Amino acid sequence: MKTITIALSLFAVFASANAVADVKLADNSKLVGKWQVTAEALALDREKKKLQVTWEFQKDGTLITTGEDARSGIGEMTIPIKYSVADGLIKKQVSPGREKYEDCAVVEMDEKDMVLKCKFLYLFMTRK
Repeated sequence: MKTITIALSLFAVFASANAVADVKLADNSKLVGKWQVTAEALALDREKKKLQVTWEFQKDGTLITTGEDARSGIGEMTIPIKYSVADGLIKKQVSPGREKYEDCAVVEMDEKDMVLKCKFLYLFMTRK
């Protein structure tokens, strides 16, 4: 009986781990283009906060972020940062001019939609 319980527990752990398997990127070819960041969330199953941000992945390793910060009242801003693909992950600059990077894993991706898991947030995107 103990063996069956252990086996079932291990099966449950492996099944849940595979449910959120990351997509490993070989290069940036699947990313290049414009993506509408539609929402962010602390976890896949948590409440999503709607966003109006566009990310444009360029072939040369530049990620152009365009959006509006309603709190600041500045209006629309466009910010270029660096990114690369290494070890199957997107490595993007945390802020322009700083050489500090964060890793973002592609959790789900098809021709139209993508879900990224960055350090603190999940980002939900649709190709434009």
